[in-house]
Amino acid sequence: MALSCKVGAYNRVLDKLMELNLSKRNIFLLFGPIDILVQFRNLKGIDEFIKKWFNPVRMIATDESMIEKTLSLIVISEGPSFVEEPYAFIFLNTQPRNLEKVQQALLKLPHVLSADTVFGPYDVISAVKAKDAADLQRFISQIQRDIPGIQGCMTAIVASLY
Repeated sequence: MALSCKVGAYNRVLDKLMELNLSKRNIFLLFGPIDILVQFRNLKGIDEFIKKWFNPVRMIATDESMIEKTLSLIVISEGPSFVEEPYAFIFLNTQPRNLEKVQQALLKLPHVLSADTVFGPYDVISAVKAKDAADLQRFISQIQRDIPGIQGCMTAIVASLY
């Protein structure tokens, strides 16, 4: 689930997410058009997600409108779990016929920690590691050049939670 917060509210939103007993390792503060990315694993179905997570998250401080937008991304094919803190998340759009090929090609690259295919405005979300911004830029250029079927990408760098 991707969250866009009211300006200056992301720390309070993070606090509220922690009150919902979410693990810090599943919450990512991002620099980009998405402020917070929350990863939910091991769900038994959409009903569990809606009842246990979606409804409580969207109701966080509604009187103050701390969350301006939510975006639910439903995983079609989950990549490997990762323990290493990602440097960034890359949100990719692909040609539909190449969805699995793009995911598999990404998973073979050493910078890639995980790659999930999803329903939503993006087709693949990939957690990546990089030494610095220049290393990330080289990697993004590499995948755009070397992986057929990518139509576009948006990158969000991960920040420390607090």
